[in-house]
Amino acid sequence: MEKMDSRMISIFKEDDATPQLSQAMKDVSSLGGVLSELGAQEFFQSPTEILRFLRVIQLLNEEALGLGEPIENEEMIYYRYLNRYQDQEAPTKKRVEQIIYILSKYNWISKQSRRIKMRDLGKRMMDALIRLANDSLAYYLQDDIGKSLFQARRDAAISEAYDDNGISGGNKIASMIKNVEDAILLLRERELEMLADRNALPQLELIHSLMQELEQKLEERLNKFATFEESLVLTDLMQRGTGILAEGTNLSLGMINKYIKFSSIQKTPLATTIHPEKLRNFIANMFDPPVDSDIPNVYQMFSFMEQNFYEDEAVDGIWIPIKLASPLSAGSIDDAIDYLENYEPTTDPIEEDIDEVTYVTEEMSEEELEGLMAEANWMLTKQMIQTDRIEEYFKEHEQAPLEQVIVEATSSEWGDTINALTAVSALISSKKIVELPSEQTMFEEILKEWEWMKHEDGGTIIKRRTNESLHGK
Repeated sequence: MEKMDSRMISIFKEDDATPQLSQAMKDVSSLGGVLSELGAQEFFQSPTEILRFLRVIQLLNEEALGLGEPIENEEMIYYRYLNRYQDQEAPTKKRVEQIIYILSKYNWISKQSRRIKMRDLGKRMMDALIRLANDSLAYYLQDDIGKSLFQARRDAAISEAYDDNGISGGNKIASMIKNVEDAILLLRERELEMLADRNALPQLELIHSLMQELEQKLEERLNKFATFEESLVLTDLMQRGTGILAEGTNLSLGMINKYIKFSSIQKTPLATTIHPEKLRNFIANMFDPPVDSDIPNVYQMFSFMEQNFYEDEAVDGIWIPIKLASPLSAGSIDDAIDYLENYEPTTDPIEEDIDEVTYVTEEMSEEELEGLMAEANWMLTKQMIQTDRIEEYFKEHEQAPLEQVIVEATSSEWGDTINALTAVSALISSKKIVELPSEQTMFEEILKEWEWMKHEDGGTIIKRRTNESLHGK
């Protein structure tokens, strides 16, 4: 429990500035870089190509673990691949060289004069890729219900391997519970289908054993967190998980009990006498039986009969759900007859309310019209040219040399200068600012990445235009 009491290692709880977190993210970036370059060279264009790539890195992995002879060059990998795998379309030598080049580029391996060696980064990344592929294969070998239960078992195993050693494996307990919920939902949906299958009993027994195993695993996992500060947070999750696993175990057990009960009934000789009381009790118990009981409801009983164990059993069990209309009262019938006898269709024309369109004349002076047009043109200009920084600058300054306006409003970089000159030109055209010739031939230069073709252009005075100057013009 000493490991459990220590701080859980998690990238989501680590300080962003720590060098260890930065290095971990670089490892992830390295994995992304390798996969990106392999994809660009069409290594991932088909599942078979991906498998060939994984086979190549498996050969490198085995050599690093001492399970194979040292690898001197790409040619040795190529021939080792041919000897190991019966692949009719094995990767060419050039293909192998491309893989080795990419792995070397991202420091997964090191190429020496007579040796290709795996680096520590490569070992961890290749292990992760191979485990991922094997996990996916094991997942797809299961049926629909088995997939969710497999994921739940993997969550328990990962939690045991990581969380118990102080490394966060993610929210695996919550994931485990969610996968069991999904399995139970599928089991309920396929309950009638499985009862109608003659060979479903082994699968039901397997599901039940997995449910029992997961129930024990969950209890172990939750007990591990008993001394954690997070245990208070996990209280609701514990209760939910315990309830879900109990429900899943009872559901699978009930299906097995019903299946066995049906099988025994099929082999039981038919009696010649009907006991009304026993039949009445059986029908009453079928209405809402416990989940884990062997008493079926009507749907389950008819579904089991669809196994057609004996001739015409499925026909005996056919059922069609119907819903009878509720009886009509005498008064409703009288009202309906009266309506049919005395009904008169409407013959009057339909009157439509037509709204009269009213036009309003609005007059304005020529100056007002010019002002509106100028404002519209200015709004169009602002959509195409960014003038915000220059406008903000002249809210604080009355006037300044052109060079000072450009550098202080934006920056001294070439791209910003071009945009600023365009914005100043637009503002002058829209009469927001005015350009005045400078009376001084010398002005204070600012450090920048560019120079004026005519030195005096930088001293041109740009002045904010006020209401008085507008009226003066």
